[in-house]
Amino acid sequence: MVNLSQNGCSVWVTSSTELALTPTFVALGKFDGVHLGHQRVIQPILPAMRTQEDVGNSSAFASLSTPSSHVYSTVVTFDPHPQEFFTGQRRTWLTPLDEKIHALRSLLVEQLVLLPFGKELSALTPEQFVEKILVQQLQAARISVGQDFCFGSNRTGTAADLQLLAAKYGIPVTIVPLETCGSHESTDSSRPSVASSQETRISTSLIRQLLQSGDIQQANQLLGRAYTLIGTVVKGQQLGRTIGFPTANLEIPKDKFLPCQGVYAVRVFTIGETLDTFEDSYLGVMNIGHRPTVNGMSESVEVHLFDWSGDLYGKKLVVQLERFLRPEQKFSSLEALKTQIQQDCAVARAFFSAEC
Repeated sequence: MVNLSQNGCSVWVTSSTELALTPTFVALGKFDGVHLGHQRVIQPILPAMRTQEDVGNSSAFASLSTPSSHVYSTVVTFDPHPQEFFTGQRRTWLTPLDEKIHALRSLLVEQLVLLPFGKELSALTPEQFVEKILVQQLQAARISVGQDFCFGSNRTGTAADLQLLAAKYGIPVTIVPLETCGSHESTDSSRPSVASSQETRISTSLIRQLLQSGDIQQANQLLGRAYTLIGTVVKGQQLGRTIGFPTANLEIPKDKFLPCQGVYAVRVFTIGETLDTFEDSYLGVMNIGHRPTVNGMSESVEVHLFDWSGDLYGKKLVVQLERFLRPEQKFSSLEALKTQIQQDCAVARAFFSAEC
């Protein structure tokens, strides 16, 4: 468990329902990415959305000890991911835990409960899940879920089932319609759109496809923010400085999902102890790949900052991906690579200038 706070805003994070702050307004789901669809599910439980009428309509809230009892806006998800538990295969995440906490805090969520997903939890029937987890342990006074939410043993419970079961305890359930990407078309006309149908729903898997195809701008639109890599600067081969383009070699957490290999226009921030304390900001280009021109053997993430010199070793950087420039490729010589990097930098600078 951990209590993360910044500027008076905090998120209580726990994997024990016994330590959860209660009573709660609960948003249920997986929430990897905290994208626009997830944000719609979370919205009904936020403090700004509470009205006296909302509270009065909940007999669960009315049964609390005092009318002024604080109700904690709580996101409830599962750890590990159910698919990870059943397959035994580790997943990578659009938002590893620290990024998820940061995204939830920016929405003013007060609590994140990570339900330990194992044999015991997966065996609960929908009725048992509602009674034991939501009613008894979390003291839920309101629940919000997406239209496609499933729960209980073998995913037999639907959002409509949850609404009926919770009604027995006087708990209102908001079923949020699926958010589609018809109004979030890609602004990069040079790339084919993975999500061109107005009926395509915004989902974590769709955003992964967009990132894998290099459509960063559309992925960012569906996320509601720039896709971000966070890593610590470590020593690399230091070949970039020999051709006039020094790079910061980033060590990225192993559970972070990486987009397709290639070169990107990026915004870069140095940060302090938390993701909220941005110190300095820069523009630059980033390469994800194996560096085939210099016979690289392992995948690396390297960032070149414009108009900057100094020592970044040991610093933590936040890298926001703004545009995919080109796939990684092998060049005939370091001189040819240098020429291409010069062109990449010129294209990135033009892109950022056009945005201003």
